[in-house]
Amino acid sequence: MKSNSILKQASLSEERLYDGKGNSMQQGRVNTHKKAINRIDSEIIRLLQKDGRISNIAIARKLGISESTVRTRLKRLINERVIQIVAVSNPLKLGFEIVGVINIQVDIKKVDSVIKELKRLKEVWYIVLTTGPSDINVEFNLKSWDELSVLLFQKIAKIDGIIRTDTSLIMEFIKRQYDWGTALY
Repeated sequence: MKSNSILKQASLSEERLYDGKGNSMQQGRVNTHKKAINRIDSEIIRLLQKDGRISNIAIARKLGISESTVRTRLKRLINERVIQIVAVSNPLKLGFEIVGVINIQVDIKKVDSVIKELKRLKEVWYIVLTTGPSDINVEFNLKSWDELSVLLFQKIAKIDGIIRTDTSLIMEFIKRQYDWGTALY
């Protein structure tokens, strides 16, 4: 990340500004949406959360708007990274034997470089800045115990700025639900 970079975790989240050396400069609340989400956008998102394969025509019919309006709004929501339309899978049923979470405590002066290195790891699919005892949480999917050993001891342990890690393995997904709607309407 660049100097004076803004690290954000959610569309309305705590903003942390860093001076490029890792020193926190300011904190506050920030709305990261380029354009406000309105009731129609929220309804489109709600329908897609229930059925990610629903057609634009079906959305338009349910909401009483034109298909071109749905298409335009979806394009904006995707381009602004408000939503992402993907097939959500269960990695444990796709051949990944080891699925887990690593909570990472870092030297805050090196958070940018640590994040840059974590982003390069193909095994890591999810990275967030957090509050609490850890600064960064990552999730990973691996095919074997050997891959876990390589990830932990040959890759993550060698990243400059990491102070401590705590790894938890996922035994079973109990609840994975993505139809939470929006908090806006």
